[in-house]
Parts: sequence; structure tokens; C-alpha cells
Amino acid sequence: MAEGARRIPGIERSAGATGRFCSEVECDKLRGMKRRVFLQAAAAAPLLAQRNDHYGPVLQAGVYVWTQHYGRLNQKAQEHIPEICAGFAKAGYRDVEMMSLFFAPEVEETTYGALQGNGLKCSVAYNGGPMHTAEGARATVAATVELAQRLVRRLALKGISINPNPVGRAKTDEELKIQAEGLNQLGWSLEREGVGLYLHQHAPEMADGAREWRAMLAQTERRYVKVCLDTHWVLRGKQDVMTLLKEAGPRLGSLHLRNSVDGVWSEDFGDGDIDYRAVAGYLRSIGFNGYLSVELAWDKETKITRTLEENLRRSREYTEKVFGVKA
Repeated sequence: MAEGARRIPGIERSAGATGRFCSEVECDKLRGMKRRVFLQAAAAAPLLAQRNDHYGPVLQAGVYVWTQHYGRLNQKAQEHIPEICAGFAKAGYRDVEMMSLFFAPEVEETTYGALQGNGLKCSVAYNGGPMHTAEGARATVAATVELAQRLVRRLALKGISINPNPVGRAKTDEELKIQAEGLNQLGWSLEREGVGLYLHQHAPEMADGAREWRAMLAQTERRYVKVCLDTHWVLRGKQDVMTLLKEAGPRLGSLHLRNSVDGVWSEDFGDGDIDYRAVAGYLRSIGFNGYLSVELAWDKETKITRTLEENLRRSREYTEKVFGVKA
């Protein structure tokens, strides 16, 4: 470079340049251009931070609320599988999360037929069982793997959401160790079937500063055990939703979504005690591409003013708007 010539960092010679570097006046102009570009980029940064090209969750509906609906009529939901699947389809869903009881031997063919007849996928199934003892863990692992094998053949299952049974007290460190070993074994076995494992939780796992939940994250292998975060049970367990959401971070495989107003579960999924726009913003920032399962549930105090099908439809529309997804 000729002595006295000045070069602004980040500015290179143009393709047709004569090899001359900028004069004092030209350098001042270039500085002004860089400043404008920098300010424009800085203004756009908050928007860019919300974008991630890998973001693409799958919207589902959870079946649990149907068990409450028919329970209020003193009926079993398993006796109304065709009506349940038709209701999901009419509400605009294309994917559902079914509980294992709908795949019991006496009703599984009815479930397969109703799902297929209404154009529904069942990408995730929910199961539970004891896992804090060696005997219980062996039984739960075996039953869950057998369930997954059946559903993979018939439904192209992608994931199992598992909730180890609570025991009515805090589990001991040794029991948590056994439970974690069982979850690792289950996750490894399911991976061989092409199925992911998502660890679900209710309020008991949130006790004592989410002791059990955090112990499972610390003692299980990321490759084999992902997280299904039930956001409202986090709130009811007196933990902060955003804190646990960020702790789960890249291990998130699924979320169960519902909301409340003044602590009472809403009849549909909408605005309320949990800020789901903040949840959606974080999921976008990490490129979440797992499952968003609208899992309505009702308290005794929940006022029901619409049909369940209408509440599911409204919930789908809210989820699509807030999370930027389509069923």
C-alpha cells in the first residue's frame, strides 16, 4: 500500500477499481455509508433474533380432554373413539397425541380405523408406569417398547411421551438413579425402532425446586431422552415456565399446551396466566421443530360454554397465530 493511503477495515477494492485506495473525502463518505448500514442492521437485530430457518413445529391435539368430557357423562372415552377422531378432524387437526389406553387390545383396531378414516396421524403416543424400582422399570420399559413396535407398524409412530409414576412422596436419590437408568434403557430401545422418547412431567416432579425433573435431565443421556415440557404443570408446580423451558433447551421434543385464567384452566387454549408469546419467541430462537400438542384439561371450576369441538377449533387457531404454525 502506498505511503499515506488509508484503508477502512472491512472495505475492499471494487472489482473494477484501478488499485487506488480512498481519498480523505471518499473515506469520509464510506464511513457514513458504513454507519448507516450498521444502524439499519442494529434496528433489524431484534427481528432477526426471532427467526431461525430450522423452526418448524408440528401442531397436534392431545386426547386427554375427551376422557374428561365423557367422564362428566359417566361414560368411557374408549367407547367413543370414532366420535373423538371425527371431532379432532372437524376442528381442523391432522395430527393427534393418543394415550396408550386407546391402543389396548380390545379397542386398538377401532382406534386404527377411526384415525385412518378421519385422515389423522398419531405421531406421538402417551404412556406411563412405575420406574423408580428395578422391577417396575423393567416392566414399564418392556410394555412401552412393545406398544411402540405395534404403533410403528400401524401408524408410523415418531415419539413416545412417558411420565414415570409419582409415589406420593419425594423419591430417594437411589430411586431417581434407578429411574434415570430405566429411561436411558427405554430411550436406547426406542431409538432402535426409530422412535424418540419425550420425558413428561406433572406437578410432583416440580416439588423441591423441580428436584426430580432436574435430576432426570442431569442423569439421562441427551441422545436417548428428550423432554416433553407440560408448561402449565410447571406453573402449578410453582416453577417458572421460561426458566425450565430454557433449561430443557435443545432437548425439547414436545410441549403440552393449555392455559388458565386466575389459576383455573380455560375451556380452550388462549391468553391467560402463561405468556405463550414469550414461549413461542424462545422456540423460534432455538429453531424448535418438535411437537406442539394442544392438551386441553378442565378443572371443576372451569366454565364450559361451547362444544368441545369448537373449543378445539379455537385452540388450534390460537396456536397457529401465536406460534406461526399450520395444522
